[in-house]
Amino acid sequence: MTDQIGIIGAGAWGTTLAVLLAAAERPVSLWAHSPESGARLAQERRNERYLPDVVFPPNVRVAVDDAELGDPHRFYVVAVPSSHVRSTLRRLAPALHPGAPVLSVVKGIEEGTHLRMSEIVGQELPDRSVAALSGPNLAREIAAGKPAASVVASSDAELAAEFASVLSSERFRVYTNPDLIGVELCGALKNVVALAAGMVDGLGFGDSAKAGIITRGLAEMTRLGVAAGAHPLTFAGLAGVGDLVATCMSPLSRNRRAGELIAAGVPWPEAGERLTGVAEGVATLNGALELARVHGVELPIAAQAHAVVFEGRPPMVAVAELMGRSPKDELAGLDRDGG
Repeated sequence: MTDQIGIIGAGAWGTTLAVLLAAAERPVSLWAHSPESGARLAQERRNERYLPDVVFPPNVRVAVDDAELGDPHRFYVVAVPSSHVRSTLRRLAPALHPGAPVLSVVKGIEEGTHLRMSEIVGQELPDRSVAALSGPNLAREIAAGKPAASVVASSDAELAAEFASVLSSERFRVYTNPDLIGVELCGALKNVVALAAGMVDGLGFGDSAKAGIITRGLAEMTRLGVAAGAHPLTFAGLAGVGDLVATCMSPLSRNRRAGELIAAGVPWPEAGERLTGVAEGVATLNGALELARVHGVELPIAAQAHAVVFEGRPPMVAVAELMGRSPKDELAGLDRDGG
């Protein structure tokens, strides 16, 4: 079996994973969306836009042509923005080495289909095993060698264990979870909550309000996840609470920063242009609300965030709407036996 790993996507997280895997002396091919981007990465041996301080190890090969991904690979990692996953896989499908499994590290829900990323992989790359990686993983911290933990999910326990073994290192601990639905929905929905948490920061409302948004956001995530077939305890794990806290609190979080800018009066998409990278919470809003309608689940925080971002609702009006909702049982919509 070849030990080469292909990283599809040279953003912050894709580049970080390439460096992380290369540090374990594994051969890595890193693919960028355009030949020009690939050529620049190959020449500079660093990603000046996202991780300018990280030099590529010698065993990171930049794939400047799609055909180079056809070489034997142990597996492929999909690390492109959620809105580009389908088109990217459709483009690369003829070039990829046959049979190699796929690990999605993309956090989102496709607008129009409300599909999770692994479901898109299954449609565009049929007959391949698939798993998903998610957790409180801020690319700059991990690329700098700071310790972190994550979780890889798949219905195939052996595949999840293999991915966890390959990705784990002294500073990156990877757990496994059979709940693919839950882990993926955690990764997608926490970005929506982080967008709202950033709005709280932009409005200067303080930590009490932010803690309330995080906690009630977790309730929304769990309600929708359980309705969609996820295990409730997944939302208490690394992909759920862990990633939610990191994304809502860290100054490195693009989603939190996007919400902060919007609440300060910067309209979308101008706020998006000020970010280094994609705020997946914005890209996920429509898909999340579509999925919630399918399952008959109410997402009041997500709905207000959508109204602020896409409908021009003033953030203070959104706050008034949320605070003026009728009193409810805190556990409404959740089975007290854990469901």
